[in-house]
Amino acid sequence: MKVLIIQQKMIGDVLASTILCQLVKEKIPGSVVHFVINRHTEAVVIHNPFVDKIVYFTEEYRKSKRAFYCFLKEIAREKYDVVIDAYCKLESNAITLFSGAKTKISYRKWYSRFIYTHAFDYSKNVETKIGLAIENRLLLLTPILSSEKIEPVQPKIYLTEKEIEKARTYLERGGINFETPLIMIGILGSSENKTYPLQYMARLIDEIVKTREVTLLFNYIPSQQEEADRLHSLCSKETRKSIKFDLFANSLRTFLALLHFCDALISNEGGAVNMAKAMDLPTFSIFSPWVSKEAWDTYKNEHDLTVHLNDYKPEKFQGKLKGELKNNALELYHHFEPKLLQDKLVGFLNHLPTT
Repeated sequence: MKVLIIQQKMIGDVLASTILCQLVKEKIPGSVVHFVINRHTEAVVIHNPFVDKIVYFTEEYRKSKRAFYCFLKEIAREKYDVVIDAYCKLESNAITLFSGAKTKISYRKWYSRFIYTHAFDYSKNVETKIGLAIENRLLLLTPILSSEKIEPVQPKIYLTEKEIEKARTYLERGGINFETPLIMIGILGSSENKTYPLQYMARLIDEIVKTREVTLLFNYIPSQQEEADRLHSLCSKETRKSIKFDLFANSLRTFLALLHFCDALISNEGGAVNMAKAMDLPTFSIFSPWVSKEAWDTYKNEHDLTVHLNDYKPEKFQGKLKGELKNNALELYHHFEPKLLQDKLVGFLNHLPTT
């Protein structure tokens, strides 16, 4: 059986959908799995043993109808038996249609219902601890796998020994003492409305250093230097002594290799949290007010903690739709003061193992 799985969009989405690749490969002997993703997300798929081929959907296909049509003809030539479209947007609708697969699976949308042989309603009720984002993906396997074979496996990141050793050398040369707990701080979300205000984040970082003797790394890229500088300056003078500010990853694979040596991640909710969980790293994630905790609080383990403004001030959310919350995210963030998070953060830090 030749299966095409489609998951464009963000890193967290792509990483979550790797479990579809794994379950198909494990449960259907001899199956071949191709995975459609955007190139900027490839770092969480590279070296995954359950993906036989990565198929890149590039920006060129969005800008050029001719290039997109050529891409669709390449898809048609592959002669897939099954397409699982976890993205379910116009681009993936077209890919599915051109695939010629007999079995086409996705979510139910009014504009694409004629394309798919199996379409599922997106569940909004959490039934397990794996989170809605995972539960709804597993639904897509039901037309080709019996229910007893559909297991809530956890996504994994696959690093090479070379990548790990290179990261170790980089950290050692940067003066990292591995006897002291090393914590990665995800200082920025994927957008402004997914980013905990920097003045608040600085106060949380001060609290981390007051609570435990730690070494801190900031997760940022050169284009985010200005925001990183500002956050660093907002931290207390004493806190800055514990921050290795000049040690940062210049690529996503490098970030993953550095994360391999960390004892925890404290971050805005998003791709970094999903990647850390895929590496079995304890996480403390701060949700944006407009992001669904039920959907993305995935794989809840005792060493993972999440905080959401709705946990503390539910009255701010009563009668509000997602679009309204998204538009007012920055205002809502101002109500999410560090003092609300402090007890949970201290508890998280105190439960981290001593290196």
